[in-house]
Amino acid sequence: MPDERRIAHLDMDAFYASVELLRYPELRGKAVVIGGGRNAVPETLPDGTRRFARLRDYVGRGVVTTSTYEARKFGVFSAMGMMKAAQLAPDAILLPTDFESYRHYSRLFKSAVRAFTEQIEDRGIDEIYIDLTDVEGEPRDIGARLKAAVRDATGLTCSIAIAPNKLLAKIGSELDKPDGLTLLTMADLEARIWPLEAKKVNGIGPRASKRLAELGFATIGDLAKADLGLLQEHFGRTYAAWLARVSHGEDDREVVVSSEPKSMSRETTFERDMHVGRDRAVLTPALTQLCERVAQDLERKGYCGRTVGVKIKFADFKIVTRDISLPMAVRDTAAIRRAVGACLKRIDLDRRIRLIGVRVSALERYSADNPINGAIQGELPFGP
Repeated sequence: MPDERRIAHLDMDAFYASVELLRYPELRGKAVVIGGGRNAVPETLPDGTRRFARLRDYVGRGVVTTSTYEARKFGVFSAMGMMKAAQLAPDAILLPTDFESYRHYSRLFKSAVRAFTEQIEDRGIDEIYIDLTDVEGEPRDIGARLKAAVRDATGLTCSIAIAPNKLLAKIGSELDKPDGLTLLTMADLEARIWPLEAKKVNGIGPRASKRLAELGFATIGDLAKADLGLLQEHFGRTYAAWLARVSHGEDDREVVVSSEPKSMSRETTFERDMHVGRDRAVLTPALTQLCERVAQDLERKGYCGRTVGVKIKFADFKIVTRDISLPMAVRDTAAIRRAVGACLKRIDLDRRIRLIGVRVSALERYSADNPINGAIQGELPFGP
């Protein structure tokens, strides 16, 4: 058994886009953006070929879900506004999202990895941590076999980094994308990690990254050489201590094999800003659909929840959230919707709405003996 831990981070390469390329192989090597709506569904022509929507023709308020590496060369990345993306890559192909397919391929690649070990921490639809400490073999050989198993199961490529901890594994999986296999030890810290921008560390967000740059700490290496007192002065004792640790590659977090979700939520961004009164015919069914989808998620995964919340983003980008704690856990659409209505009564809906979201938290496992769906009185402010 190795003297130190061997932790892998496996990240599927441009996952959603790669799944779409399995369906539309003629798009390989082209700039493709995922995130369009129904208008982006390809049209099959009489001769069997397909006509694809172009990003330049998109009109709306949506955001990019993901993009191929060819589109990323134009500066198009996830979470970018679609209209801005159209300015950068107008000739890019636009495709709709298909989350059922993405979930299918997610299950396939995770099942392939479980043939090696059950020590897997699920981090989302396209990435996992794997504790390989007790898996026999050299790290490079194990990594190569993992990559081959994922490719055989899905037809897709992934990037893997194997390192002494989760921090370095996460950073490392980005170093040699796509289809990368990266091996890191603590001896590689100075050469491979310290030259990277500080924001490459998961946990250093945009605001902290900007503040660090203003203080002269642009890279992880700069941070490693920083005076702890200066960091404490600007970031507080706890965060400063964490910055010092991660800049030296220190991370003792375990791979969490099983964890209970804390909440389930759904949200939608409208194509245009919605008026609470005049656009009631759009807002009401949209809210109902969000409640239905959260209820379906809860039922599918076997949970119910005691706290229901609503999120509103207004046209000025101000976000307001409200929640209500219930006497009994719920997972029924009607009960969730009534609770959301009670939350909305506590929000001043005097501006146009850009986004609405519904969230159920304080989750517990559902059982037939657990009474659920207690009534919450109240009408919805913008719909019956």
